[in-house]
Amino acid sequence: MSASPPYLDPAAYGVVAAACERLIPGIDGHPGARALGIADYIDGLLGAFLVDPPRIYAGGPFSGRHGGEARFGEFTPLGRLEELAWRTRIEGSRGIPEREHNGPVPGWQAEYRDGIAALGADFASVDRTEQARRLDAVPEFKALLYEHACEGAYGAPEYGGNRDGLGWAAIEFPGDVQPRGYTDAEVSGRD
Repeated sequence: MSASPPYLDPAAYGVVAAACERLIPGIDGHPGARALGIADYIDGLLGAFLVDPPRIYAGGPFSGRHGGEARFGEFTPLGRLEELAWRTRIEGSRGIPEREHNGPVPGWQAEYRDGIAALGADFASVDRTEQARRLDAVPEFKALLYEHACEGAYGAPEYGGNRDGLGWAAIEFPGDVQPRGYTDAEVSGRD
């Protein structure tokens, strides 16, 4: 897998990493956001278009973890409309007419820039109570960050999070099992 160049500068990355750790802390044997590489996932998502093909759709059909040729790390090119939709979602409309069919869109990059600024450059160094207060003061950003943190914790490792499959192991999910597949007993829950 080739990771994208970093999108977030080191200070912004530190704020995201600390905020994600507040949202998904290491508790009772479950690894926290730092151990899971969640900030790496978010950084890769925001910078998906810094590489070609963009880091949007992992290849396949197999990861190689349970057989088959490992192809998840080879990202697939996007079609014209897929690229338009993903660029709008990530980068925003930026005044580009074909991206503003339904009006201006800020995009995740702008939402992260504004959210990180609202949390403050010192977010990682303030106490837990202050971190919680700051996150609660930006509920829309907190919700977006939590959504992306969950994706980073439990998505396929090729996207930059779920480091070493630790998120899957913590919830006892076998991960992608193709080409093995599931038996009828596993699907029905009967042994």
